[in-house]
Amino acid sequence: MNPPSPEASPIGARFATLARQGRCALMPFLMAGDPDLATTAACLLALQDQGADLVELGIPYSDPLADGPVIQAAAGRALAAGATCAGVLDMLSGLRGRLHVPVVLFTYANPLLNVGVAAFCDRAAAAGAAGLVVPDLPLEEAQRLSPTVAAAGLDMVLLAAPTTSPRRMARIARTSRGFIYLVSVTGVTGTREQMDHRVASLIGQLKSLARQPVAVGFGISTAAHARQVRLWGSDGAIVGSAFVKRIAAAGPSDHPAMVAGAFCAELRQGLDSPAPAN
Repeated sequence: MNPPSPEASPIGARFATLARQGRCALMPFLMAGDPDLATTAACLLALQDQGADLVELGIPYSDPLADGPVIQAAAGRALAAGATCAGVLDMLSGLRGRLHVPVVLFTYANPLLNVGVAAFCDRAAAAGAAGLVVPDLPLEEAQRLSPTVAAAGLDMVLLAAPTTSPRRMARIARTSRGFIYLVSVTGVTGTREQMDHRVASLIGQLKSLARQPVAVGFGISTAAHARQVRLWGSDGAIVGSAFVKRIAAAGPSDHPAMVAGAFCAELRQGLDSPAPAN
């Protein structure tokens, strides 16, 4: 049986449209419920208005082992404010008809298994989600659960890292749907001063193996970083901690949605700027 076309989902269709336009996808990350779910909803709409092509939406969890201190703290604040998995999906469902960018849910294996994979995926799809990232789910388990995720109409997006072997990278390329999430660093999420030049060769290696687009995350925190991964051939730039940090620091006169939207517009401009002349 042949795998489905990479364009056969909302995520794949969005990447295909951008590829025809010669553009790189911008994918901000938000921690749902930080500081509250109403603010998250406003931020999602602001990101859409300011040039986001997809959004990665984190479901707060008490042991987020793939995340650095900024996103860990955001998850803690969201949980303390009463955010739950069900509440996040209800918030997302309330945006149906207004939010048109594909939403990729970022969660961990324990919450997924606690609800039940099929039940979680059915509810996530009904709420309007398009995909799922589970960073602590091993490839072998992802392969086993992928049909269940696909049956709900969601893409299971898998991660590859600088330490991933070529053989395992090929298996990830065969299993991941929607896109492949390339982790740019060995470690957790967080802002970095500069991008590791190894990322360029990793992008090339993955794209030689995969039909799916490749998006780079972990460590992209400025417009210059996003533009750099675009010039290296990435199909998408995922920006997380830099958004979360700005939302947390928003003052009483600056609504977090306005702050997130302004930063999104800055990143969009950087991604779309032409390559420098030789």
